[in-house]
Amino acid sequence: MLRGLLLRLGILLASLAAASLVIFWITQALPGDVARVMLGDGASPAQLAAKRAELGTDRPFFVQYGAWVAGLLHADFGTSWYSTLPVTSLIAPRAAVTAWLVGGGLTVAVAVAVPLGAVAALRRRRLTGFVVSAGAQVGMAIPAFWAGILLSMLFAVQLRWLPANGYVPPGRDLLGWAQHLVLPVIALGLVQAAVLIRYVRSSFLDVLGEDYYRTARSIGWTRGAALWRHGLRNAALSLVTVIGLQVSALIVGAIVIERVFVLPGIGSLLLDSVSQFDLAIVRGVVMILATVVLVVNGLVDMAYVVIDPRLRHQERA
Repeated sequence: MLRGLLLRLGILLASLAAASLVIFWITQALPGDVARVMLGDGASPAQLAAKRAELGTDRPFFVQYGAWVAGLLHADFGTSWYSTLPVTSLIAPRAAVTAWLVGGGLTVAVAVAVPLGAVAALRRRRLTGFVVSAGAQVGMAIPAFWAGILLSMLFAVQLRWLPANGYVPPGRDLLGWAQHLVLPVIALGLVQAAVLIRYVRSSFLDVLGEDYYRTARSIGWTRGAALWRHGLRNAALSLVTVIGLQVSALIVGAIVIERVFVLPGIGSLLLDSVSQFDLAIVRGVVMILATVVLVVNGLVDMAYVVIDPRLRHQERA
């Protein structure tokens, strides 16, 4: 088991190294000259050369890449080309906003998808199961930003129960922080729940055909109790896989939701930096997002060994 975990850790580190190289190469290959963008078309060749030397963009590719990676190893993402502030200081407070949004959205998605997916499986030939499956189909067709707009129009504009946009740090006003995150979290979570419901339903349907489920039913367990007691653990493997894959979709959805609800998250910082051609921030943000996705998928891969005892026996063999 330890050997398998170390192998997966090595794959994760190699993936992070490859991701860093790809991210740096793509940002370097983007058309445009940041020195000319910052100084304008009227800048002289000497001024442009001085600005490139100041930013370090006149150095060879692998020299720039090596310096960037060396900084990453010390949690130093460099300096913003426009504000001259450390990129880490710009990302940290915004990353907390996005983390709350993604974490809350994932919690809502799982809390909604697991029970409704079980209902859709148990009552697949009844009206209840049909309604749940149809609702999931409709939810999958609704973009996250559209769900956010609808929720904002209903609960913020019409009912005036919750704020339509903005953000308050939890250290300043805990109640205000929660109120500002309710609508974005629900909008993000419900859209992802619609996707998860179909996978949960499919996993539970497989369980309903297994011998251990029929045995539990034969000794007097109800359908729901047998499914929850014996089926949830067996369906957990595919559920964990889908949740790991959905993290990427949650992050992309969070970037859009942050724009809809004017949240100062990492997605908004990324879009603003792209428009300003501040590649130092763009590289830092994209590297963080790629790291989160790779780490989550690596943890999911490691979780297989914990969830499924058969994999542990195979690795020992």
